[in-house]
Amino acid sequence: MENVLLEIDKRGVARLTLNRPDVHNAFDDALIGNLIGKLVELEGNKQVRVVVVAASGKSFSAGGDLNWMARTADYSHAENMADARELADLMRKLNFLSKPTVALVQGAAYGGGVGISACCDIVIASERAKFCLSEVKLGLIASVISPYVRAAIGESQARRYTLSAEVFNAEEAKRIGLVHEVVSADELEDKGEELVCQLLKNSPAAMAGVKDLLFYQN
Repeated sequence: MENVLLEIDKRGVARLTLNRPDVHNAFDDALIGNLIGKLVELEGNKQVRVVVVAASGKSFSAGGDLNWMARTADYSHAENMADARELADLMRKLNFLSKPTVALVQGAAYGGGVGISACCDIVIASERAKFCLSEVKLGLIASVISPYVRAAIGESQARRYTLSAEVFNAEEAKRIGLVHEVVSADELEDKGEELVCQLLKNSPAAMAGVKDLLFYQN
């Protein structure tokens, strides 16, 4: 089964779907590598105007795959650094993609799933979604995603949620700036389509320029 699905419609709307529902779309090296490849492809495709990031199954993403992390316990320092750089490259490519990105969060987003959300330009969440920066529970630090999470929710909220590893709901995610809108599960796709249509009315070059400007200011 393909772990990342990519569809591009006639309007130039690309849909990237995380597709490991049996493990709650958790990240492993194969998923990360595939996502990077797809983002490189989308960046270079002049026909693509908007990118939607979604996930199959009940969860958006559970973050790191525990089986993958168990394997990495036997990796050398160099091998672990290479894995960390791959994840950092994924977040960087998504965050700095020149095309506008819309995340549709239908379920739980933990760890790297929060990172994916923070790297997207617009985030719509189902009222069923829940979020958690869970790394400290596993004896880890959310180092790769932390710059993007902090940019999205601010230092004060980042301090709380990266230290506490509390689970918070979609309304709280909206309050602190991680999510832009919360809708019912039945409305998620329709709301995403509404925003895609709004983005398609705009100049692709101008939107790319706006993103460059915002990144430069940061």
